Amino acid sequence: MKDILEDILAHKRVEVAREKRNITPKELYSKVESQLEDAKQENSYPLIDQKERNILRKCCSMRKSLAESASGIIAEFKRKSPSKGWIKADGQASVIPASYSRNGASALSILTDELYFGGHLDFIRQARPTTGLPILRKDFIIDEYQLYQARWAGADAVLLIAAALSPADCTRLTEKAHSLGLEVLLEIHSEEELEYVTAQPDMLGVNNRHLGTFHTDVENSFRIASLLPSEILLVSESGISQPDTVKRLRAAGFRGFLIGETFMRSDDPGQALHDFIQAVVS
Repeated sequence: MKDILEDILAHKRVEVAREKRNITPKELYSKVESQLEDAKQENSYPLIDQKERNILRKCCSMRKSLAESASGIIAEFKRKSPSKGWIKADGQASVIPASYSRNGASALSILTDELYFGGHLDFIRQARPTTGLPILRKDFIIDEYQLYQARWAGADAVLLIAAALSPADCTRLTEKAHSLGLEVLLEIHSEEELEYVTAQPDMLGVNNRHLGTFHTDVENSFRIASLLPSEILLVSESGISQPDTVKRLRAAGFRGFLIGETFMRSDDPGQALHDFIQAVVS
């Protein structure tokens, strides 16, 4: 059976190398280091414009937002899927995440992979001025360069995928993310990947979609729930389409629920989110 993840990672290595030629690591790292230093002095710049304020802003905690939420919905801006094609080709990052924010999302997830998911790093930049919610950069991160990109674009957290990394690389990237003020959502798919938790992520996600085949089974979260460490905030990802499923997952210990396609296929994703949350909390 074709391994989609293997194809994605092969292309991602080529993509990152190309981006490093456009903006060298030295240039990007210098920008972000200046950004981090200036963020400490944000209150000293009361007259800066909104664009500059977005760059200088301190990251907000996705973990805290989910922990304090009654619904825990991470609403995802996802225009395309490798297995299902285009979901909403005309979806605008300056519109839909803002609507999610107004309609009760606890956090936002924005796909930035272009080839397979129709995403772009600029989508975070477009969404950032429209919301105060924490934004997760969802991509296949294999290089610390991508962490610097996320911080510069205005993300608050990044996704690290166990299936795409060695345990050592996962730990190294987690530490680097934390040094940049970013939180980490570590994604696993099976109990065999629990060893990755030693990387000390801020949140632990269980992906209900197998990244090799893209087959989805939400029961995957329930199967390994009892094996997951209780001290880490747990997130269930993919395949969630019913409010009752969220209620069952909350009872099993999960506090975050990443949902994209269910909302993005609607004519009005924000309203679809609103109705979903009302059903969850009722």
